[in-house]
Amino acid sequence: MSDPRRALPSVSALLESAGVRALLESAPRGVVVDAVRAVVSHARFDSTSAPIAESEWMSAIADRIRLAQQASLRPVLNATGIVLHTNLGRAPLAPDAIDAMTRIAAGYSNLEYDLDAGARGSRYTHCASLLRELTGAEDALVVNNCAAALVLALNTIAEGREAILSRGELVEIGGSFRVHEIIAKSGAVLREVGATNRTHLADYERAAGPRTGAILKVHRSNFAIEGFVADTPVRDLVPLAQRLGVPIVHDLGSGLLISLAELGLEGEPTAREAFAAGASVVVMSGDKLLGGPQAGIIIGSAALLAAMRANPLARSYRVDKLTLAALEATLTLYREPERAMREIPALALLGASLADLRSRATRIHDALTAAGAECEIVDSISTVGAGAFPGAELPSVAIALAGDAEHWARRLRAGTPAVIGRVRDDAFMLDVRAIAPADVDALITAVLDARD
Repeated sequence: MSDPRRALPSVSALLESAGVRALLESAPRGVVVDAVRAVVSHARFDSTSAPIAESEWMSAIADRIRLAQQASLRPVLNATGIVLHTNLGRAPLAPDAIDAMTRIAAGYSNLEYDLDAGARGSRYTHCASLLRELTGAEDALVVNNCAAALVLALNTIAEGREAILSRGELVEIGGSFRVHEIIAKSGAVLREVGATNRTHLADYERAAGPRTGAILKVHRSNFAIEGFVADTPVRDLVPLAQRLGVPIVHDLGSGLLISLAELGLEGEPTAREAFAAGASVVVMSGDKLLGGPQAGIIIGSAALLAAMRANPLARSYRVDKLTLAALEATLTLYREPERAMREIPALALLGASLADLRSRATRIHDALTAAGAECEIVDSISTVGAGAFPGAELPSVAIALAGDAEHWARRLRAGTPAVIGRVRDDAFMLDVRAIAPADVDALITAVLDARD
């Protein structure tokens, strides 16, 4: 019996074919050659599924070329119901922030140039005045993420000395990064106090001594403790910190700038409240509830912030011009809180009423059923995400697609744009909480394209 692989075309023969020559007009030669080699190699390995007709060879090669040229970082429609989804990039940016990035990216800027003095300036001045205005802090500094902000703060303040932290705040954040490991990298020495569920002022007082460099408070990200619990707020720690002559560092985490109580989201302090409570330094994220780009924001006393700027670590954590442009534009919106709620996408999505969500879902449902897709509107529960308001559940609405849930998941992930939903009760669900009104048509098209 002859080996069927002997009948397979050679790489050189395929490269000379009319179909492949046509592909060379739209893709670099190296990419086309690699695609041809990959298709032939796969056919030799599994000759039972090898293309037979020339059109099949061309289709297989074209698919390989498309995959090779596809960007690694791609747009995704978030139908999970988690608004600040860490794996999907957290907060989408406001139009003003996108415009600001575009303007700054298109040419040169005064990133480190003082236009008034006509001399070298500092990137650390950008956003500082807005952050002082919005939080009431003496000074502010922007670095590349909240973990970096915490490391920089503790390294500057408490290197080689103890940072006192409640055992109830020894949290693990995304990617298996744990607070005690971050503290160790800062050069500070962790001093645990209290119990997981109860930590009292007396616990901090017993641990305090000559080796104390800072008192640390950390936002409980992604979980809540209920029942027989006790916590010591920052304001109760202030007298102890003053007696010791050490700062209080508060890792706020979420970056909340305005109260969301009207949305039913309560229990987390704003940055202004955290600083007013007596913290010497507050660190927070830019891409969570603040609704801006990924950044670590540090606010606090002018003397401590000046010391952080002078720390050599600050250079390794510095942010680029695009981050500063997006953050400044986002912060500007907070000068008018009502405008911020409308124009910062994360806040607008969280603030969408159930009636708005049902209207959005109805529009999707009607378009899909009119095109022959089977689906139904169902009640759903959405969450804030990114560790913010971990116990909060927001009523939402979803589209349940008929058919095999895993099949829908695979097909929708492979689309352009990709759609990420969730499986519930063996059905594939598209929660509309994090689908902006402007993205509804794109979601409808993606679902219809994903059908067999």
